[in-house]
Amino acid sequence: MASILLVEDLTKRYKNVLAVDNISFEIEEGLCFGLLGPNGAGKTTTVEMMEGILKPSSGRTFFQGKPIGSHFYERVGIQFQSTALQDFITVEETLKLFSALYEIKRDMAEIVEICNLQDILKRDNRKLSGGQRQRLLLGLALVNDPVVVFLDEPTTGLDPQARRNFWALVEKIKGEGKTILLTTHYMEEAEILCEEVAIMDQGRIIARDAPKKLLSENFDGIFVRLPWSENLELPESLGENVSRGKDYIEIHSRDVDDTLHHLIHNGMHLDGLSIHSPNLEDLFLKLTGSSLRS
Repeated sequence: MASILLVEDLTKRYKNVLAVDNISFEIEEGLCFGLLGPNGAGKTTTVEMMEGILKPSSGRTFFQGKPIGSHFYERVGIQFQSTALQDFITVEETLKLFSALYEIKRDMAEIVEICNLQDILKRDNRKLSGGQRQRLLLGLALVNDPVVVFLDEPTTGLDPQARRNFWALVEKIKGEGKTILLTTHYMEEAEILCEEVAIMDQGRIIARDAPKKLLSENFDGIFVRLPWSENLELPESLGENVSRGKDYIEIHSRDVDDTLHHLIHNGMHLDGLSIHSPNLEDLFLKLTGSSLRS
């Protein structure tokens, strides 16, 4: 599959701060690519340089083999973290306003259908809920029928149902073969939507591949979690496969039956016990020692 976006030696300095440190990667056409990392990792700076909004200190971004320029801006759609909408006009009027800015434009009825805007077309922008606003912003990112769509933390602040509804909209866009670059703090979101992810920390990419492959390469087994208390004494037989969180103990187990046997045999109370497979949050903690949401 051909690369549609190529980042080459991208670097951004702010006086004595190195925000993005000489990173390179490529994104294949038709994939959803996730850029992950904690606040301050350099994600937003990287994306803004890729979008052409921020000038890099060095390095370049290529679109379809050429440095980004007017041909890129005509074929890209962007949903920013925060976008100001014109007050006192409706959703329908907003779509028409943005559509008028482009020579190439998508049929309005298609955008309304894809983003499920039928019921709110006549609603004033000021009266939109969080989920409705995000659906409109996604529609605005599609008005020029882009081949690449940037989604910068699009579901932040949404309730779980609205977030899942938005995922369904993204799946529709993926089904059309569009390339998506997604930044998010929700690891479940990245695992569901992204065919490939890159994890950033301190301005560098520290891991990049398909989520399942990254997890299989870094973990063997599952996690058993118990609530933490000061009088909790774990069996010595569990060895070094134990870590402590703020209010829990987590055991990395390669044989859950054997781990549970050790706990029960040593008189451990299993109230509040939970078991989960490793996820991208666990991977980031392993690689950096900090949380993706920090």
